[in-house]
Amino acid sequence: MRRKKKRIIIITSVILIPAVMYLLLVNFLVSAALVPSFMRKLEAFERITEDSYAAQVQSEDIKTSRRESLDAAAEWFRTVDRQKLSARTKDGYTLIAEEFLQEEDGPWVLLLHGYTGWKEEMYPFAYWYHTNGYHVVAPDLRCQGESEGDFIGMGWTDHDDCMLWIDYILSKDADARIVLHGQSMGAATALMMTGEEDLPANVVAVISDCAYTDAYSMFGEKITEWFYLPAFPLVDSARLVLIARGGYDLYDASALRAVAQSRTPTLFIHGDQDAMISVQMSVDLYETAVCKKELLIVEGAGHAQAQDKDPDAYYGAIETFLQEVMQSD
Repeated sequence: MRRKKKRIIIITSVILIPAVMYLLLVNFLVSAALVPSFMRKLEAFERITEDSYAAQVQSEDIKTSRRESLDAAAEWFRTVDRQKLSARTKDGYTLIAEEFLQEEDGPWVLLLHGYTGWKEEMYPFAYWYHTNGYHVVAPDLRCQGESEGDFIGMGWTDHDDCMLWIDYILSKDADARIVLHGQSMGAATALMMTGEEDLPANVVAVISDCAYTDAYSMFGEKITEWFYLPAFPLVDSARLVLIARGGYDLYDASALRAVAQSRTPTLFIHGDQDAMISVQMSVDLYETAVCKKELLIVEGAGHAQAQDKDPDAYYGAIETFLQEVMQSD
């Protein structure tokens, strides 16, 4: 009897200990990738920033253009009429945005930053849109910048949150024509919004800059890239943990599925040297989209660098695309 009990204990230990260790590992990965407070303790933000910079194209023309755009945006920011906005999510978090005001009526743009980013990264775009007559709203997505939250939403919780800013715009102008312009995760967020049947017709266009196709694929890539671990079975395990802890499913966060039913005109932009999100993802999104669409691939641009590599082509394509959309609206 004692031997039998001992065997049971040994077998149970052999099964339970690895299972518990695996569960701890999966929870660690989810927190290290999607919980900003935990990421800061690990200095993950700094490491991701350093890795992202190292993966960028370091050409002098990009550096010069980037410096000039930041300087111009900073000068504009000092004098532009603006105000801070706040909104409350369904699950009780306070989100913060900056609104840049116009004296005259005109179209609106909602600017959406990327993963582990903040609204200030979008101010060079805010400057361009504002000088072209747009009212601008630039939010911090949940968990990032000044906005509250527990888990980065990978576009899924964000695509719901951003409806609060659409509602705000419509409260100011019921006939507003609204453009969604996002980079990286912000672009994926905008695309996911267009897949919703109840998206107001006021949203007339999307500028999708270096979007990923779906969060599930991205999570798998980054587990391997950042932690040197196999995507399978960790991504599926992380998905289950995230459903329990974060309240959303990585499978749901699919821009690819959204554009397959979108009717919102979309300009897809990507740099052909993007080492963080493959340019093929934008190609796949473009080919899947059933809306009016255009694709701009900027040669020599890394991740979120298209506007700095070739600003004339970048902003020229946006201006032409939006003029066509506004005229046909």
